[in-house]
Amino acid sequence: MAEPFSVRVTVRGYETDVQGHLNQAVYLNYAEHARWSLLQAAGVSQARLRARGVGPVALETTIRFRRELLAGDEADVSCEFEWGGGKTFRIRQEIRKLDGTLAAEVTAVGGMLDLEKRKLLPDPRDVFGELATDLGLFGL
Repeated sequence: MAEPFSVRVTVRGYETDVQGHLNQAVYLNYAEHARWSLLQAAGVSQARLRARGVGPVALETTIRFRRELLAGDEADVSCEFEWGGGKTFRIRQEIRKLDGTLAAEVTAVGGMLDLEKRKLLPDPRDVFGELATDLGLFGL
């Protein structure tokens, strides 16, 4: 099995809280950055999604904090899509320090929204199949 897609981030001082560790909300920003980076790498830009009249939506997100990240720490944020049947998909992500220490786990449930009808599409894989230049990044 191939390694999951990942991006490297560096914790910036202004992203930390009074305890000196990464603010909880920033973990979501890092996870979202990795997701959009995967989409971009697969050839699915925001412009192409809008032109098609669709957009990915987050339906649920869970974060499990494992170890703190401090200003200056570098971490890799992974992103793996999991597919079942129907309107939704799951995204599993890990935020790991460069030494391999797991800092956080992010699990999200998403779907693909028809921007005009404001309803989820029956199978989001269809849109990724239509727009992506690299379906392997989606595990398809």
